[in-house]
Amino acid sequence: MKKLTAFLAALGLALAAYGQTSIKVQAPNLVGVNEQFNVTFIVSGDHAPTDFQWEVGNDFQLVWGPQKGTSTSVSIVNGKSTRSSQTTYTYVLLPKNTGRFQLAAAEATVRGEKLSSSRPTVEVVTDGAAAQDQGQGQGGQGGRGSQGAQGAAQTGTVSSDDLFLRLSFSKRDVMVGESLTATLKLYQRVNIAGFEDAKFPDFNGFWSQEVQAPTNIEFRRENLGDKIYNTAVLRSWNLVPQRAGEIKVDGAELVCLVNILTPRPSTGSIFDSFFQDDYQTIRKRISTAPVTIRVSSLPAGAPASFGGGVGSFKMSAALTRDSLVTHDAASLRVTVTGTGNLSLLEAPKISFPPDFEVYDVKISDVSGGKVFEYPFIPRSYGDFTIGPVQYSYFDIGSRKYVTLESPALPIKVGRGSGETPSGGAVQVAPGVNRKDVRDVGSDIRFIATKTPSLVPVGHFFVGSTAFWILCALLLALAAALWAALRKLAARRSDVVGTKSRGATKMARKRLAQAGGFLKSDLYSAFYEELHRALLGFVSDKLNLDASDMSKENISARLVQDGVPEGLAADFVSLIDACEYARYSPDAGHEAMNTHFEKAVGVISAIDESMRRVRKSPGGAAALLLLCLLLPAHRAAAQQTAYTDSLWTAGVTAYTDGDWAGAAKAWTALRAAGLESPELYYNLGNACFKQDDLAHAILNYERALKLDPSYSDARFNLEFAQGFVQDKIEAVPEFFLEQWGRKACWLLPSDTWAVLFVVLLAVCLGCVLLFLLGGRTGVRRTGFICAIVALVLALLCLDFAFWQRTDYRKADGAIVTRPVTTVQSSPGRDSAKDLFVLHEGTKVKLLDEVGSWRNIELADGRQGWLPAEDLEVI
Repeated sequence: MKKLTAFLAALGLALAAYGQTSIKVQAPNLVGVNEQFNVTFIVSGDHAPTDFQWEVGNDFQLVWGPQKGTSTSVSIVNGKSTRSSQTTYTYVLLPKNTGRFQLAAAEATVRGEKLSSSRPTVEVVTDGAAAQDQGQGQGGQGGRGSQGAQGAAQTGTVSSDDLFLRLSFSKRDVMVGESLTATLKLYQRVNIAGFEDAKFPDFNGFWSQEVQAPTNIEFRRENLGDKIYNTAVLRSWNLVPQRAGEIKVDGAELVCLVNILTPRPSTGSIFDSFFQDDYQTIRKRISTAPVTIRVSSLPAGAPASFGGGVGSFKMSAALTRDSLVTHDAASLRVTVTGTGNLSLLEAPKISFPPDFEVYDVKISDVSGGKVFEYPFIPRSYGDFTIGPVQYSYFDIGSRKYVTLESPALPIKVGRGSGETPSGGAVQVAPGVNRKDVRDVGSDIRFIATKTPSLVPVGHFFVGSTAFWILCALLLALAAALWAALRKLAARRSDVVGTKSRGATKMARKRLAQAGGFLKSDLYSAFYEELHRALLGFVSDKLNLDASDMSKENISARLVQDGVPEGLAADFVSLIDACEYARYSPDAGHEAMNTHFEKAVGVISAIDESMRRVRKSPGGAAALLLLCLLLPAHRAAAQQTAYTDSLWTAGVTAYTDGDWAGAAKAWTALRAAGLESPELYYNLGNACFKQDDLAHAILNYERALKLDPSYSDARFNLEFAQGFVQDKIEAVPEFFLEQWGRKACWLLPSDTWAVLFVVLLAVCLGCVLLFLLGGRTGVRRTGFICAIVALVLALLCLDFAFWQRTDYRKADGAIVTRPVTTVQSSPGRDSAKDLFVLHEGTKVKLLDEVGSWRNIELADGRQGWLPAEDLEVI
C-alpha cells in the first residue's frame, strides 16, 4: 500500500506539472536566404488560449499563416478526470537578408493570464545560391536537402562539394599516452537512399575506443563555407597513442546510394513538367585523406610511482576500516579522477606492512576516474601505517611529471580470539595461528652445470635402428635359448646319443686298463682289452650292432661321419693288429707300446674330427649383429672437445652474470645440430635473465618436449608464465587422458624405451619358463609373469612413442611479439580484430595460409596471426 500510494502521488504531481500552461517554439536554427521555413508555436495546458499575438518583424517576410490547430485529451485516474489542451500556430516565413536574427516573442492569453514565449535565433546564409530565385523551395527544415538533390539532378552527377566525408582530430600534435578524439562526419546536400561498404581507420599505433557508433544516422543542419549541409556523425573514437613518431592514420571510405533525377525527352505536352523526370540511384564512393599525427615521447626521468597516466588527475586514498582484529579483512581504496587516458591507468604500487596478506587488486570504473581496491588481511596485531600512497602522472599543461601523495594511513589491529597477553608480553596459544615460513623473494632455479649427453636434433632411442636391432637380438636370443634347452632335454632323453657322447670316455677307461696290462707285460690280456676298447668305441660312437661290426662297414661309416679316410684306415689296421696278435706269438713289449699309443691317438683324432663337423655357426651371426650395433651406439654417444668447451664457456659466462655470452655459447651448440633438455633449459634461463620472456618460455617448452619429467624446467616455466599478461582459462582435459599424460611424464622417452627392453627380456624369460618348465606350478608362474611383463612392456613402449610423437608435432607456438592483434581472417584489409595477445602466450597452430597462421587458445578461441609474430616450439 505504501508503494502504491507513493506511485499515485508521483503520478498526480506529473499530471499537475503537465497541466501547467506553457508556450514552446519550433524553428530551424539555420536556413538559406531564399528558403521558406516554418515557425510553430505550441500552447499546452488544461485550457485553450483565448487570444494569440505574434509579429513577424522586419527581417522576415510572412509567406503564409497563421495556421491554427487544436487538440484536446481527457484522462481519468481513480475517478479523477484531467483535461489537457494543445493549440498550434504555424507560420511560413522567407528571409529578407543574411545574418543572425532573433524572432519576436509571441503572447497568448489563457484564462485571463498572459504568457510569453522564448525568442529563438535563426541564422540566414546565402547557401551558395543568392543569385537564383528559389521561391519554389519547399518549406520546413528538410527543404534544403530537396533543393540540393534537384541541383544534382540538373547535371546528372554528384559533385564532391555536395557529398563528402571529414575525419577530424581534436589534436594533431600529442605525446605518448595523451588522449585525443577522432570524429568521422558525413556532409551532404543530396538525396541519400542508403550506405554500403563502410571502411573505418584501423588506428594502428593507438589504443582506441569507440565513443559513438549510431545505428540510426540522424542528420542536422550545419553551415560550412556559407552553405547549408545536412551532417551526421558516423563514428567517434577516443584515441591514446602508444608509441612516439609520426603515426599515419588511414582514411575512411563509404559508398553512398544517391537518388538523382534523369530527365526524359520532351514531347511538347503541357504535362511534361509532371511526368518527364525519373529517379535513378547511383553509387558514389567518398573517402578521407590519410592524416598524420605527430606523437612525442614522454621525457626521461619518470618517477618510480609513474602509472602511465597522461593528462591531469587527482588522487585520494582511504581505508574501509582503520580498526580491526587479526585475520579480519579490510581494503585500501585508491581513487584516481581527472581527464586524460583514464582507461590505461595502472594500479599504484603500494607497500604494505610485512605481515599483511594482500590479494589481487580490484579495478572498477567510476564517473571520470578509476578506483583501485587492495583487499588485505593482517596476520599480526599492533599499530601499523600504510603509505603514504604515491601516484605520478605526466601533466600535459605543465609538460612535466607530477607526483600525487596521500597522507599516511594509520591502522590499528587488535588481538584475535586466539591471542591473549601474558605477563606484559604477547604469547600465542600453542597450535593456534601457526604459519608456514614466508618467502621474501623468488627466482628461477639455477642452470644445469654438468655436461649433458647431446644428441642430434630429433633423435630418440625408441624407433631408432639400435632399438629395433636390440629387440631383434632379444627375440633371437630367446629363440636360441629355447632351441638349446630343448636340445639339452632331448639329449638327456636320447640313450643312443648319450652312449655316443660317452664313447670316448668309455674308450679311455678301457685304454687305461689296457695300459695296466701293458705295464704288467701281459701280452694276451693287453691285446684283448685294446681290441675291446676299439670295438666298444666305434660301436658306441656310430651306434652299430654286433652284426654290423665288419671292418668294411666300420670304415665306411667313419668316412660318412666326416672322418678322413687315412684316419679310418689306421683305425681298421689297429683292429687287424689286435686280432692278429691274439693268435700269434709274443712280439715283444715295444710292439705293444706302439699299438697302445697309436690307439690313443687315433681315438682322440676321430673324436675331434666328428666334433668339428657338428659345431654350430651361431657365434658368427651374433658377432655380425654386434658389429652392426657398435657404430650406431658410437655415433649416438659421441662427444667432442669442441662441444664440451662451448658448454663450459656458457656455464662460466652465466655464473659471472654474462647472460648474453652464455646464450651465445649455448646457441652455437644448437646451431651445430645438437640438443638436450639441459641445453634448452639453460638457454631459457639466459633469455629470462635478459628479460626476453617469450624466448625463455619457448626454450622451457622445448626442454619439456624432450623430457616431460624435467622438474627444474617445469618449475621455471611456471615461474616465467606468471609474468605473462594474458590470463587464459584452459578447457579441462578428459580425466583419463589427463591421468595418462601425467603417467607418461613421469620419465623421459629414452628411459621408457630402456624399460620396455628390460621388460621384454623378462617377458621372454617367463615364456621360456612356461614352455620348458617341468612342473605345473612353475609353468603357471611363468605364464602369469609373462602376461604381466608383456602388458607393462607395451605400456612403456606406448609412453616412449607418445613422447616422440608429441615432440615431432609442430602444433605449438609462443607469441614473440610484445603486443599483437588476432584477426578474424588472414590479411589486414578485410579482417576484423578479435582480441589482443602479449609475448609469452602459448597458442596451438591449426592451419597456415601464406604468411599467416590459424591459432587456437587454450580456452578454445581461434583467429589468425602473422607468422613473424610466432615461433614454433
